[in-house]
This record gives sequence, structure tokens and C-alpha cells, in this order.
Amino acid sequence: FKEKMEKNYLFIDALAGRNTKRAPVWLMRQAGRYSPRYQQLRHKHSLRDLFFTPELAAQATLLPLQELGVDAAILFSDITVIALALGFALDFQEGPVITPLLQGVTDVEKLVCLDPWEVLSKIGQTVKLAKSSVPLIGFCGGPFTVASYLIEKHTGGELVRTKEWLQKEPENFHLLLDKITEVSAGYLQMQVENGVEAIQIFDSWAHVLTEKEFEKVCLPYWKKLLSAVSVPGIVFGRGNAFRVQSIAAIEPSAISIDWHFPMATLRKQTHIPLQGNLDPDLLFAPLPEIRQKTLDLLDSMWHDPAFIVNLGHGVKPKTPFEAVEC
Repeated sequence: FKEKMEKNYLFIDALAGRNTKRAPVWLMRQAGRYSPRYQQLRHKHSLRDLFFTPELAAQATLLPLQELGVDAAILFSDITVIALALGFALDFQEGPVITPLLQGVTDVEKLVCLDPWEVLSKIGQTVKLAKSSVPLIGFCGGPFTVASYLIEKHTGGELVRTKEWLQKEPENFHLLLDKITEVSAGYLQMQVENGVEAIQIFDSWAHVLTEKEFEKVCLPYWKKLLSAVSVPGIVFGRGNAFRVQSIAAIEPSAISIDWHFPMATLRKQTHIPLQGNLDPDLLFAPLPEIRQKTLDLLDSMWHDPAFIVNLGHGVKPKTPFEAVEC
């Protein structure tokens, strides 16, 4: 399969703002529960085995390319794997299980940054195996979001314990962010060294922050991570549509946008490449509606040389395969 197709550079061209052909497309949570072939893998193997067995992770990475013909592949992994490089134990059930969770200031002070090139070497092997006819995207979690997983078990709420820690112990919280950023930078560099051609920072829980908090605990750390690598870097966070101008100030290669504003409206705020921004819930609609909304987005960004089609967040569980394909 890898040898039959010429290299597709639409995604890289759009990141450089020089795409003169159709808009490239890939989807966040590209390999997942909507795919029958992925489900077959999942029935045979635990999530941990899938993430840390290079042959299996590479297979999951490439499935969407084979099934959907997307213009970029994204490494099949999880943002919480970086916890291993900070000395935590990590397992997966329906979501990540990190132990022990941080309990106080002294826990953060005692954290030792391990070498991600060693601790996460199997993911480096996955990158080598997942090279294909389209660019491969590596990624890490945004330090704030990763910190929240180290502090509390996520229940879909507002991260009360994490925000309380930020307010009561700001210096200690920033020490935690510094340590996460240090190992995440090394982790991204390892991915680049092994062959990823772009990276994305997923700060999925940034939307729970006020504007001032966001500017202090997200933007500086995003900038450090972007500066640590030599390939284009995309930044994603729920709420990005409300923060385009402040994010543009740190000069990422692209901003991944949720679905709260029309993409053409946001384009007026910046010339930086934009990615998005279909509502993931749209994929539960009838196929004609999915098709029309996608065409509407494409029409609104017609001939934009710096636009990448994507969802405003990840593909949701139980999304029909036919909807993703459409």
C-alpha cells in the first residue's frame, strides 16, 4: 500500500499557506470506535497493548488512510503517555488511569523528569513503522490538560481540583507545568527525529480557564513546545474560536478551531493557517445534511491556501462509519 501511491503534500502545503489545490482533510480521533476494522483490533488487544506495541499502533495509525483516503495520518497514541516520563504508573480502561494522583505541593517538587527517548521509545518505533504516502502528525498534550490528568480523575466536569490548585498554589502549579513541558518537548523531538512531519498540541481542557488564566498557563507553554521542534506545529484547544488573536500572537503554524464561529469569519482575524471546524455532532445527522454542511464549509473557504478541513473536536464514540466516510 505504501509503495503504490505518490506522496500527498496537500496538508504540508496548507500548513505553509501555499496550497493551490483542494483543501486537505484529516480528522481528530481519526482511528477509533467508528471503524469496524479498528473494533476488531480492540477486541483482540487492550488499549495499553495497542498504544505500546509498535506494529499494532502503526496499523491503527494507517487504518484511516486505507479506509477513508485522508490527507494526513496522526500517530495512534494518547496524550497521557507522557505521565510515564514523570514516574507515574499508567493504564487504560475507558480512559487513562494514572496512579498515584498528585496530592500536594511536595508531590510536584519530588517529580523527576525521565528521558522520554527511553521511556517512550516504543512510540518512536511506531513513528518509523507508520510512515506512508501522506504526512504523519505527531502530538503531545498541552501541559495544562496533562496536569489536570495528574491531579484528578476526569468526570466530564469543570476540573475543580485542578483550578483550586492553580489558585491556591500558583508557583507550584507552574513548576508542574514546567516539568510537563520539559518532558513533552523531549517527547516531541523524539517523534520528529523518527519521522513525523508536523506536530499538534492538544490542550483539550483549556476551555475551563478564564482569559487571564489561559494567557498564563497555556500560551507560554505552547510557545515553548512549538519552539522545541523543527516541523510545523498546530495548536488545539476547545474554545480556540474565541481566542484566535491571542493564540496568533505566539505564531503557531496553524490554529485548530472548534465550531462556535464560521471559519470564514475567523479567517478575517488572522492569516495563520486554520484547521477545522465541523461540529462532531453533525456526524450523527442524515448523510445529505453532513454532505451539505461540509460543502458549505468548503465553499466558505474556497481557494484559501491555508485551510485544513477537520472536525472542531474528535470523532465521538458510536459515530457511524458511513458518516465519517461521507
